[in-house]
Amino acid sequence: MANNSSTRNGSINQFQLFQAKDNGESVDFSSAAPDIRYYESVLSNSISLTSTIVETGFSDKNLNGKQPSGIIDSLPIRGGEQCFIEIEDNQPQKNKLKFKNDNSFYVNRVRDIDPGTQKDLYFIDFCTREFIANEQSRVVSRYNGNISENVSKILKDNLGLKTQKDVDFDETAIPYNFIGNYRKPFYVCTWLASKSVPSLGNSSGGTAGYLFYETYDGFKFKSIDKLFEQNPVKKYLYTNSADILPGYDDKILNYTIERDIDLQQNLTLGTYSNRSIFFDFYNMNYKVRNFNVDENQKEKIKNAGSEDITYVADEFRTPISRMMNHILDVGTLPNGKNVKSQLKDWKNRPGDATFDATNTMVQSIMRYNQMFTIKINIIIAGDFSLRAGDLIHCDFPELSTDINAGMNKQSSGIYMIASLCHRITTSDTFTSLTLVRDTFGRKPF
Repeated sequence: MANNSSTRNGSINQFQLFQAKDNGESVDFSSAAPDIRYYESVLSNSISLTSTIVETGFSDKNLNGKQPSGIIDSLPIRGGEQCFIEIEDNQPQKNKLKFKNDNSFYVNRVRDIDPGTQKDLYFIDFCTREFIANEQSRVVSRYNGNISENVSKILKDNLGLKTQKDVDFDETAIPYNFIGNYRKPFYVCTWLASKSVPSLGNSSGGTAGYLFYETYDGFKFKSIDKLFEQNPVKKYLYTNSADILPGYDDKILNYTIERDIDLQQNLTLGTYSNRSIFFDFYNMNYKVRNFNVDENQKEKIKNAGSEDITYVADEFRTPISRMMNHILDVGTLPNGKNVKSQLKDWKNRPGDATFDATNTMVQSIMRYNQMFTIKINIIIAGDFSLRAGDLIHCDFPELSTDINAGMNKQSSGIYMIASLCHRITTSDTFTSLTLVRDTFGRKPF
């Protein structure tokens, strides 16, 4: 089966931009958008879309009684306009991305305008309603207990973003009481991610660390370890063959290795061994916690590769390479609905911190750093079914003079999609993926 057909241009089924005021009239931009790019990332709190616009004063109707002219001024486009977009890839079983109603995009900015008397060229950056609402909302309440449930409240409640989108979260184990302090909702959710441990995890193990991000399916508050426990959704092969070999979903058209190992950076970040000093100003003392991959993470975390996390030489891995200081929140925000119950709770455990920072914080810091140890960029034929946070299996050929050489058993294997870009043009549809993982080695698919 030849692969050329799947890279042909997909379809722009709808690209309808509405007026922000007046009568809510709209203009169809489908024929004026030669390039649309849609973005997701596990490090981004919201999805986004950018479109190149080339127009010659076209319009499918007169706007406000005016003759067709440049849409920026005749619609007009001033920011905040709602846009219905529907795009489709060219896979054998076509996948659609629909952005309408509660899932609509809105104009964030118009940039890089190249005006002319017969043709205008410019770019429109689109954002979600929640991206705008985040700038207009603040988290002011006190929240108690389960972190994942509180994240859902911040996103859905009237005091938060009031999103209608799905919120998919992994249940957290360690409760945490906090006050929003008038911070923005996205900031608070990202801040809470670093304090989260999955409910099936062991707080003294290597399982801490969550990611808060958005995909086409909604908001995600997911444990890093549980993301790596998923089954790969697709299997890809990089080959010079024009055909897709049996057992693979598609070809990798091009790939580059952005980062393999950066020992100095990993040592700076304390990826292998670090020391944290936790100050307790209530009891006027401090605690020292040494954390290293050998004692605290080996065989306790879910790796993407077949090798263990301790692949770096002992002389570089075992010495402490990063020092950190933290303050324990002893005596703050005890449990209870009123002052009396809070005082009672505090008296039962006066020397305990509100949050188990000594075990959790150092875990999450190391896990975030390890996650991006290996970074590869690939390009495949447009596939709109993929999402940031999905796992895929990639096979790369081994460098050898033997024409029958097999797969590279070190670089091949399971990767997480850290970010993606679906690009649809007048001639092609591609998906660019940034893939990451923490260790080397190919696991069986």
